[in-house]
Amino acid sequence: MVNLIWLVPLLPLIGFLINGLLRNKLSKTVAGVIGSATVLGSFLVSASIFSEHLHHPHNSVIVPLIDWITVGDFSAPFAFQVDSLSIMMMLIVTGIGFLIHVYSMGYMHEDDGHNRFFAYLNLFIFFMLLLVTANNYLLLFVGWEGVGLCSYLLIGFWYKNHDYNDAAKKAFIVNRIGDLGFLLGMLLIFKTFGSLNFHDVFDAVIERFNSGEFRIGQPVLVTIGILLFIGAMGKSAQIPLYTWLPDAMAGPTPVSALIHAATMVTAGIYLVVRSNVIYTLAPAALHLVLAIGVATALFAATIGLFQNDIKKVLAYSTVSQLGYMFAALGVGAFTAGMFHLMTHAFFKALLFLGAGSVIHALHHEQDIRNMGGLRKYMPVTFITFLIATLAISGIPPLSGFFSKDEILAHVFMHNKVAWAFLFAGSLLTAFYMFRLVLPHIYRNVPGNTGTRTPFT
Repeated sequence: MVNLIWLVPLLPLIGFLINGLLRNKLSKTVAGVIGSATVLGSFLVSASIFSEHLHHPHNSVIVPLIDWITVGDFSAPFAFQVDSLSIMMMLIVTGIGFLIHVYSMGYMHEDDGHNRFFAYLNLFIFFMLLLVTANNYLLLFVGWEGVGLCSYLLIGFWYKNHDYNDAAKKAFIVNRIGDLGFLLGMLLIFKTFGSLNFHDVFDAVIERFNSGEFRIGQPVLVTIGILLFIGAMGKSAQIPLYTWLPDAMAGPTPVSALIHAATMVTAGIYLVVRSNVIYTLAPAALHLVLAIGVATALFAATIGLFQNDIKKVLAYSTVSQLGYMFAALGVGAFTAGMFHLMTHAFFKALLFLGAGSVIHALHHEQDIRNMGGLRKYMPVTFITFLIATLAISGIPPLSGFFSKDEILAHVFMHNKVAWAFLFAGSLLTAFYMFRLVLPHIYRNVPGNTGTRTPFT
Protein backbone atom coordinates (compact mmCIF):
# COMPACT_ATOMS: atom_id res chain seq x y z
CA MET A 1 0.00 0.00 0.00
CA VAL A 2 2.93 2.37 0.58
CA ASN A 3 3.50 2.68 -3.15
CA LEU A 4 -0.10 3.89 -3.51
CA ILE A 5 0.52 6.98 -1.37
CA TRP A 6 0.08 9.11 -4.48
CA LEU A 7 -3.63 8.27 -4.27
CA VAL A 8 -3.91 10.15 -0.97
CA PRO A 9 -3.53 13.66 -2.46
CA LEU A 10 -4.84 12.65 -5.89
CA LEU A 11 -8.38 11.74 -4.78
CA PRO A 12 -9.21 15.18 -3.31
CA LEU A 13 -7.71 16.76 -6.44
CA ILE A 14 -10.12 14.69 -8.55
CA GLY A 15 -12.97 15.89 -6.33
CA PHE A 16 -11.85 19.49 -6.88
CA LEU A 17 -11.77 19.05 -10.66
CA ILE A 18 -15.21 17.43 -10.80
CA ASN A 19 -16.91 19.91 -8.47
CA GLY A 20 -15.04 22.83 -9.97
CA LEU A 21 -15.60 22.12 -13.65
CA LEU A 22 -19.14 20.74 -13.29
CA ARG A 23 -20.35 22.91 -10.40
CA ASN A 24 -23.22 24.35 -12.44
CA LYS A 25 -24.40 20.93 -13.61
CA LEU A 26 -24.21 18.91 -10.41
CA SER A 27 -26.89 18.96 -7.72
CA LYS A 28 -25.83 20.06 -4.26
CA THR A 29 -26.24 16.55 -2.91
CA VAL A 30 -24.09 14.99 -5.64
CA ALA A 31 -21.38 17.62 -5.23
CA GLY A 32 -21.36 17.07 -1.47
CA VAL A 33 -21.15 13.30 -1.86
CA ILE A 34 -18.31 13.54 -4.38
CA GLY A 35 -16.37 15.98 -2.20
CA SER A 36 -16.83 13.85 0.91
CA ALA A 37 -16.24 10.49 -0.79
CA THR A 38 -12.89 11.54 -2.27
CA VAL A 39 -11.61 12.61 1.15
CA LEU A 40 -12.95 9.40 2.69
CA GLY A 41 -11.05 7.46 0.02
CA SER A 42 -7.87 9.30 1.00
CA PHE A 43 -8.47 8.44 4.63
CA LEU A 44 -8.94 4.75 3.86
CA VAL A 45 -5.72 4.64 1.84
CA SER A 46 -3.92 6.48 4.66
CA ALA A 47 -5.29 4.00 7.19
CA SER A 48 -4.05 1.09 5.06
CA ILE A 49 -0.60 2.66 4.85
CA PHE A 50 -0.64 3.16 8.61
CA SER A 51 -1.57 -0.48 9.18
CA GLU A 52 1.33 -1.59 6.99
CA HIS A 53 3.71 0.86 8.66
CA LEU A 54 2.99 -0.58 12.11
CA HIS A 55 5.09 -3.63 11.20
CA HIS A 56 8.14 -1.41 10.50
CA PRO A 57 7.52 1.77 12.56
CA HIS A 58 11.07 3.12 12.19
CA ASN A 59 11.21 2.86 8.40
CA SER A 60 11.12 5.88 6.13
CA VAL A 61 10.13 5.11 2.55
CA ILE A 62 10.51 7.44 -0.42
CA VAL A 63 8.02 6.96 -3.25
CA PRO A 64 9.24 8.86 -6.35
CA LEU A 65 6.83 9.80 -9.13
CA ILE A 66 8.66 12.01 -11.64
CA ASP A 67 11.82 14.07 -11.96
CA TRP A 68 10.21 17.43 -11.35
CA ILE A 69 13.03 19.99 -11.54
CA THR A 70 16.62 19.25 -12.56
CA VAL A 71 18.97 22.17 -13.19
CA GLY A 72 22.72 21.47 -13.12
CA ASP A 73 23.51 19.83 -9.81
CA PHE A 74 20.13 20.75 -8.36
CA SER A 75 17.37 18.16 -8.37
CA ALA A 76 13.92 18.35 -6.78
CA PRO A 77 11.89 15.22 -7.50
CA PHE A 78 8.12 15.01 -7.17
CA ALA A 79 8.24 12.34 -4.51
CA PHE A 80 6.44 11.39 -1.33
CA GLN A 81 7.92 10.44 2.02
CA VAL A 82 6.19 7.81 4.15
CA ASP A 83 7.19 7.80 7.80
CA SER A 84 5.49 8.06 11.19
CA LEU A 85 5.21 11.85 11.01
CA SER A 86 3.69 12.04 7.53
CA ILE A 87 1.28 9.17 8.24
CA MET A 88 0.07 10.82 11.44
CA MET A 89 -0.61 14.07 9.59
CA MET A 90 -2.33 12.26 6.72
CA LEU A 91 -4.72 10.54 9.12
CA ILE A 92 -5.53 13.80 10.92
CA VAL A 93 -6.07 15.82 7.74
CA THR A 94 -8.18 13.22 5.93
CA GLY A 95 -10.05 11.93 9.01
CA ILE A 96 -11.15 15.29 10.35
CA GLY A 97 -11.42 16.66 6.83
CA PHE A 98 -13.96 13.97 5.91
CA LEU A 99 -16.09 14.68 8.98
CA ILE A 100 -16.08 18.41 8.21
CA HIS A 101 -17.06 17.69 4.59
CA VAL A 102 -20.05 15.68 5.80
CA TYR A 103 -20.99 18.45 8.24
CA SER A 104 -20.72 21.01 5.43
CA MET A 105 -23.30 19.17 3.34
CA GLY A 106 -25.96 20.22 5.83
CA TYR A 107 -24.47 23.53 6.98
CA MET A 108 -23.98 24.95 3.47
CA HIS A 109 -26.94 23.28 1.75
CA GLU A 110 -28.94 26.50 1.41
CA ASP A 111 -25.99 28.50 0.11
CA ASP A 112 -25.93 29.32 -3.60
CA GLY A 113 -22.19 28.66 -3.75
CA HIS A 114 -22.48 25.17 -2.25
CA ASN A 115 -20.71 23.36 -5.10
CA ARG A 116 -17.96 25.97 -5.35
CA PHE A 117 -17.44 25.62 -1.60
CA PHE A 118 -16.85 21.89 -1.89
CA ALA A 119 -14.43 22.45 -4.77
CA TYR A 120 -12.40 24.80 -2.55
CA LEU A 121 -12.49 22.36 0.36
CA ASN A 122 -11.18 19.53 -1.83
CA LEU A 123 -8.42 21.74 -3.23
CA PHE A 124 -7.42 22.72 0.29
CA ILE A 125 -7.19 19.07 1.38
CA PHE A 126 -5.07 18.30 -1.71
CA PHE A 127 -2.52 21.01 -0.96
CA MET A 128 -2.41 20.13 2.73
CA LEU A 129 -1.72 16.48 1.91
CA LEU A 130 0.95 17.55 -0.56
CA LEU A 131 2.55 19.59 2.23
CA VAL A 132 2.71 16.75 4.75
CA THR A 133 3.78 14.00 2.33
CA ALA A 134 6.48 15.91 0.40
CA ASN A 135 10.01 14.55 0.62
CA ASN A 136 11.73 17.90 0.01
CA TYR A 137 11.38 21.51 1.10
CA LEU A 138 10.47 22.77 -2.38
CA LEU A 139 7.48 20.46 -2.79
CA LEU A 140 6.49 21.20 0.81
CA PHE A 141 6.59 24.89 -0.11
CA VAL A 142 4.19 24.27 -3.01
CA GLY A 143 1.68 22.75 -0.59
CA TRP A 144 2.45 25.56 1.88
CA GLU A 145 1.54 28.24 -0.66
CA GLY A 146 -1.42 26.21 -1.90
CA VAL A 147 -3.09 26.10 1.51
CA GLY A 148 -2.45 29.85 1.78
CA LEU A 149 -4.28 30.37 -1.51
CA CYS A 150 -7.17 28.13 -0.44
CA SER A 151 -7.46 29.89 2.91
CA TYR A 152 -7.86 33.15 1.00
CA LEU A 153 -10.61 31.63 -1.16
CA LEU A 154 -12.42 30.03 1.78
CA ILE A 155 -12.19 32.92 4.25
CA GLY A 156 -13.46 35.28 1.56
CA PHE A 157 -16.02 32.75 0.30
CA TRP A 158 -18.86 35.26 0.76
CA TYR A 159 -16.92 37.76 -1.33
CA LYS A 160 -19.82 40.19 -1.77
CA ASN A 161 -19.31 41.26 1.85
CA HIS A 162 -16.39 43.70 2.14
CA ASP A 163 -15.56 42.62 5.70
CA TYR A 164 -15.02 39.04 4.55
CA ASN A 165 -12.84 40.24 1.67
CA ASP A 166 -10.74 42.31 4.07
CA ALA A 167 -10.29 39.30 6.38
CA ALA A 168 -9.22 37.12 3.43
CA LYS A 169 -6.72 39.71 2.21
CA LYS A 170 -5.33 40.14 5.71
CA ALA A 171 -4.76 36.40 6.03
CA PHE A 172 -3.09 36.30 2.62
CA ILE A 173 -0.77 39.25 3.28
CA VAL A 174 0.28 38.29 6.80
CA ASN A 175 1.08 34.77 5.63
CA ARG A 176 3.24 36.18 2.83
CA ILE A 177 5.40 37.88 5.48
CA GLY A 178 6.07 34.55 7.15
CA ASP A 179 6.53 32.83 3.79
CA LEU A 180 9.40 35.17 2.95
CA GLY A 181 11.25 33.82 5.98
CA PHE A 182 10.57 30.25 4.85
CA LEU A 183 11.80 31.06 1.33
CA LEU A 184 15.02 32.63 2.63
CA GLY A 185 15.50 29.59 4.86
CA MET A 186 15.21 27.28 1.85
CA LEU A 187 17.75 29.35 -0.10
CA LEU A 188 20.20 29.15 2.81
CA ILE A 189 19.64 25.39 3.10
CA PHE A 190 20.43 24.95 -0.60
CA LYS A 191 23.47 27.22 -0.41
CA THR A 192 24.81 25.29 2.59
CA PHE A 193 23.99 21.71 1.63
CA GLY A 194 23.37 21.83 -2.12
CA SER A 195 20.01 20.06 -1.82
CA LEU A 196 16.48 20.55 -0.57
CA ASN A 197 15.67 16.86 -0.08
CA PHE A 198 15.02 16.06 3.57
CA HIS A 199 17.26 12.98 3.72
CA ASP A 200 20.16 14.70 1.93
CA VAL A 201 19.99 17.78 4.16
CA PHE A 202 19.59 15.96 7.47
CA ASP A 203 22.25 13.35 6.63
CA ALA A 204 24.63 16.18 5.73
CA VAL A 205 23.95 17.94 9.03
CA ILE A 206 24.66 14.77 11.02
CA GLU A 207 27.75 13.92 8.96
CA ARG A 208 29.26 17.41 9.39
CA PHE A 209 28.50 17.33 13.11
CA ASN A 210 30.15 13.95 13.54
CA SER A 211 33.20 15.11 11.58
CA GLY A 212 33.56 18.22 13.73
CA GLU A 213 32.79 20.67 10.92
CA PHE A 214 29.56 21.65 12.66
CA ARG A 215 29.17 22.20 16.37
CA ILE A 216 26.14 22.76 18.57
CA GLY A 217 24.99 26.32 17.98
CA GLN A 218 26.53 26.52 14.49
CA PRO A 219 25.52 30.00 13.22
CA VAL A 220 24.27 28.79 9.86
CA LEU A 221 21.99 26.21 11.52
CA VAL A 222 20.68 28.82 13.96
CA THR A 223 19.95 31.17 11.06
CA ILE A 224 18.17 28.43 9.10
CA GLY A 225 16.14 27.49 12.18
CA ILE A 226 15.06 31.08 12.81
CA LEU A 227 14.11 31.67 9.15
CA LEU A 228 12.04 28.48 9.02
CA PHE A 229 10.40 29.46 12.30
CA ILE A 230 9.41 32.85 10.84
CA GLY A 231 7.50 30.91 8.20
CA ALA A 232 5.95 28.76 10.91
CA MET A 233 4.96 31.89 12.88
CA GLY A 234 2.91 33.10 9.92
CA LYS A 235 1.08 29.86 9.22
CA SER A 236 0.60 28.91 12.86
CA ALA A 237 -0.40 32.41 14.03
CA GLN A 238 2.27 33.22 16.59
CA ILE A 239 3.15 36.68 17.92
CA PRO A 240 3.44 39.03 16.04
CA LEU A 241 1.89 37.30 13.00
CA TYR A 242 -1.21 36.01 14.81
CA THR A 243 -3.63 38.79 13.88
CA TRP A 244 -4.97 37.16 10.73
CA LEU A 245 -6.46 34.12 12.44
CA PRO A 246 -9.16 35.75 14.63
CA ASP A 247 -10.32 37.83 11.64
CA ALA A 248 -10.48 34.67 9.56
CA MET A 249 -13.57 33.70 11.56
CA ALA A 250 -15.48 35.73 8.97
CA GLY A 251 -15.54 32.65 6.74
CA PRO A 252 -18.14 29.87 6.98
CA THR A 253 -17.90 27.86 10.21
CA PRO A 254 -16.79 24.62 8.49
CA VAL A 255 -13.83 26.62 7.17
CA SER A 256 -12.98 27.70 10.70
CA ALA A 257 -13.12 24.08 11.83
CA LEU A 258 -11.01 22.78 8.94
CA ILE A 259 -8.36 25.48 8.58
CA HIS A 260 -8.05 26.68 12.14
CA ALA A 261 -8.29 23.40 14.01
CA ALA A 262 -6.58 20.50 12.32
CA THR A 263 -4.83 21.53 9.14
CA MET A 264 -3.44 24.87 7.96
CA VAL A 265 -2.49 26.30 11.35
CA THR A 266 -0.62 23.13 12.25
CA ALA A 267 1.62 23.41 9.16
CA GLY A 268 4.12 25.49 11.12
CA ILE A 269 4.31 22.85 13.85
CA TYR A 270 4.87 20.19 11.20
CA LEU A 271 7.66 22.22 9.55
CA VAL A 272 9.60 22.60 12.81
CA VAL A 273 9.15 18.94 13.76
CA ARG A 274 10.16 17.80 10.27
CA SER A 275 13.34 19.92 10.63
CA ASN A 276 14.09 18.62 14.13
CA VAL A 277 17.64 17.60 13.19
CA ILE A 278 18.48 21.23 12.43
CA TYR A 279 16.77 22.56 15.55
CA THR A 280 18.40 20.02 17.85
CA LEU A 281 21.81 21.44 16.91
CA ALA A 282 20.57 25.06 17.09
CA PRO A 283 19.57 25.67 20.74
CA ALA A 284 19.37 29.45 20.18
CA ALA A 285 16.63 28.88 17.61
CA LEU A 286 14.83 26.57 20.05
CA HIS A 287 15.02 29.25 22.74
CA LEU A 288 13.28 31.65 20.35
CA VAL A 289 10.61 29.02 19.62
CA LEU A 290 10.04 28.54 23.36
CA ALA A 291 9.85 32.29 24.09
CA ILE A 292 7.40 33.01 21.26
CA GLY A 293 5.29 29.95 22.11
CA VAL A 294 4.98 30.82 25.80
CA ALA A 295 4.23 34.49 25.07
CA THR A 296 1.57 33.57 22.50
CA ALA A 297 -0.05 30.95 24.74
CA LEU A 298 -0.55 33.40 27.61
CA PHE A 299 -1.26 36.53 25.55
CA ALA A 300 -3.94 34.92 23.38
CA ALA A 301 -5.59 33.38 26.45
CA THR A 302 -5.97 36.80 28.06
CA ILE A 303 -7.58 38.17 24.88
CA GLY A 304 -9.97 35.22 24.73
CA LEU A 305 -11.34 36.15 28.16
CA PHE A 306 -13.04 39.27 26.83
CA GLN A 307 -14.37 38.15 23.44
CA ASN A 308 -18.15 38.02 22.95
CA ASP A 309 -18.18 36.39 19.51
CA ILE A 310 -18.45 32.64 20.06
CA LYS A 311 -16.09 31.90 17.15
CA LYS A 312 -13.51 34.48 18.20
CA VAL A 313 -13.26 32.92 21.65
CA LEU A 314 -12.39 29.68 19.88
CA ALA A 315 -10.04 31.50 17.49
CA TYR A 316 -7.94 32.98 20.27
CA SER A 317 -8.07 29.59 21.95
CA THR A 318 -6.49 28.11 18.83
CA VAL A 319 -3.73 30.74 18.86
CA SER A 320 -3.08 29.95 22.52
CA GLN A 321 -2.98 26.18 22.04
CA LEU A 322 -0.58 26.55 19.12
CA GLY A 323 1.63 28.45 21.55
CA TYR A 324 1.66 25.38 23.81
CA MET A 325 2.74 23.22 20.89
CA PHE A 326 5.61 25.57 20.03
CA ALA A 327 6.60 25.72 23.70
CA ALA A 328 6.95 21.94 23.65
CA LEU A 329 9.07 22.10 20.50
CA GLY A 330 11.16 24.85 22.10
CA VAL A 331 12.34 22.47 24.82
CA GLY A 332 12.96 19.67 22.35
CA ALA A 333 9.79 17.74 23.23
CA PHE A 334 8.82 17.14 19.60
CA THR A 335 6.70 14.10 20.41
CA ALA A 336 4.73 15.99 23.06
CA GLY A 337 4.12 18.85 20.62
CA MET A 338 2.77 16.46 17.99
CA PHE A 339 0.67 14.68 20.62
CA HIS A 340 -1.02 17.97 21.53
CA LEU A 341 -1.42 18.78 17.83
CA MET A 342 -3.38 15.56 17.39
CA THR A 343 -5.59 15.90 20.46
CA HIS A 344 -6.22 19.59 19.77
CA ALA A 345 -7.24 18.83 16.20
CA PHE A 346 -10.12 16.67 17.38
CA PHE A 347 -11.52 18.66 20.28
CA LYS A 348 -11.09 22.02 18.55
CA ALA A 349 -12.84 20.77 15.41
CA LEU A 350 -15.64 19.53 17.67
CA LEU A 351 -15.87 22.95 19.36
CA PHE A 352 -16.09 24.77 16.05
CA LEU A 353 -18.71 22.39 14.70
CA GLY A 354 -20.69 22.78 17.93
CA ALA A 355 -20.44 26.55 17.60
CA GLY A 356 -21.60 26.23 14.00
CA SER A 357 -24.61 24.24 15.17
CA VAL A 358 -25.52 27.04 17.59
CA ILE A 359 -24.98 29.75 14.98
CA HIS A 360 -27.04 27.87 12.40
CA ALA A 361 -29.89 27.31 14.88
CA LEU A 362 -29.90 31.00 15.83
CA HIS A 363 -29.93 32.26 12.24
CA HIS A 364 -26.25 33.30 12.17
CA GLU A 365 -26.19 35.04 15.55
CA GLN A 366 -22.66 34.83 16.99
CA ASP A 367 -22.76 37.18 20.00
CA ILE A 368 -22.98 35.01 23.12
CA ARG A 369 -24.68 37.88 24.99
CA ASN A 370 -27.73 37.32 22.78
CA MET A 371 -27.91 33.58 23.46
CA GLY A 372 -29.17 31.50 26.32
CA GLY A 373 -31.22 28.52 27.44
CA LEU A 374 -30.08 26.33 24.54
CA ARG A 375 -29.23 23.26 26.59
CA LYS A 376 -32.79 21.95 26.60
CA TYR A 377 -33.33 22.74 22.91
CA MET A 378 -29.97 21.40 21.65
CA PRO A 379 -29.02 18.61 24.07
CA VAL A 380 -26.69 16.77 21.67
CA THR A 381 -24.82 19.94 20.80
CA PHE A 382 -24.57 20.79 24.50
CA ILE A 383 -23.17 17.39 25.46
CA THR A 384 -20.60 17.30 22.65
CA PHE A 385 -19.59 20.92 23.27
CA LEU A 386 -19.17 20.21 26.97
CA ILE A 387 -16.99 17.16 26.29
CA ALA A 388 -14.74 19.21 23.99
CA THR A 389 -14.60 22.00 26.60
CA LEU A 390 -13.49 19.52 29.26
CA ALA A 391 -10.85 18.18 26.88
CA ILE A 392 -9.33 21.56 25.99
CA SER A 393 -9.40 22.54 29.65
CA GLY A 394 -7.20 19.56 30.47
CA ILE A 395 -9.71 17.67 32.61
CA PRO A 396 -8.86 13.93 33.02
CA PRO A 397 -9.47 11.39 31.64
CA LEU A 398 -9.95 13.22 28.34
CA SER A 399 -7.13 13.52 25.80
CA GLY A 400 -6.36 17.19 26.43
CA PHE A 401 -5.22 16.37 29.96
CA PHE A 402 -2.56 13.92 28.80
CA SER A 403 -1.15 16.07 26.00
CA LYS A 404 -1.07 19.27 28.09
CA ASP A 405 0.40 17.44 31.06
CA GLU A 406 3.16 16.07 28.85
CA ILE A 407 4.01 19.56 27.59
CA LEU A 408 3.97 21.11 31.06
CA ALA A 409 6.15 18.30 32.43
CA HIS A 410 8.81 18.78 29.75
CA VAL A 411 8.79 22.58 30.09
CA PHE A 412 9.02 22.29 33.89
CA MET A 413 12.23 20.30 33.55
CA HIS A 414 13.81 22.94 31.32
CA ASN A 415 12.46 26.31 32.42
CA LYS A 416 10.43 26.92 35.59
CA VAL A 417 9.42 30.47 34.58
CA ALA A 418 8.06 29.30 31.23
CA TRP A 419 6.19 26.52 33.05
CA ALA A 420 4.56 29.08 35.39
CA PHE A 421 3.31 31.15 32.45
CA LEU A 422 1.97 28.07 30.67
CA PHE A 423 0.28 26.83 33.83
CA ALA A 424 -1.41 30.24 34.23
CA GLY A 425 -2.50 30.01 30.60
CA SER A 426 -4.02 26.59 31.28
CA LEU A 427 -6.15 28.08 34.06
CA LEU A 428 -7.27 30.90 31.76
CA THR A 429 -8.15 28.34 29.09
CA ALA A 430 -10.54 26.59 31.44
CA PHE A 431 -12.01 29.95 32.46
CA TYR A 432 -12.78 31.34 29.01
CA MET A 433 -14.05 28.00 27.73
CA PHE A 434 -16.44 27.39 30.61
CA ARG A 435 -17.51 31.00 30.18
CA LEU A 436 -19.34 29.69 27.09
CA VAL A 437 -21.16 27.14 29.23
CA LEU A 438 -21.64 28.41 32.81
CA PRO A 439 -23.56 31.66 33.40
CA HIS A 440 -22.22 32.63 36.82
CA ILE A 441 -18.65 32.70 35.49
CA TYR A 442 -19.70 34.79 32.50
CA ARG A 443 -21.53 37.36 34.59
CA ASN A 444 -18.47 37.98 36.74
CA VAL A 445 -16.15 38.87 33.87
CA PRO A 446 -15.37 42.63 33.99
CA GLY A 447 -16.76 44.62 31.10
CA ASN A 448 -19.49 42.14 30.19
CA THR A 449 -23.06 43.31 30.69
CA GLY A 450 -24.85 40.22 29.37
CA THR A 451 -26.30 37.66 31.72
CA ARG A 452 -26.64 34.67 29.45
CA THR A 453 -24.36 32.19 27.74
CA PRO A 454 -25.04 29.84 24.82
CA PHE A 455 -26.25 26.85 26.80
CA THR A 456 -27.48 27.89 30.25
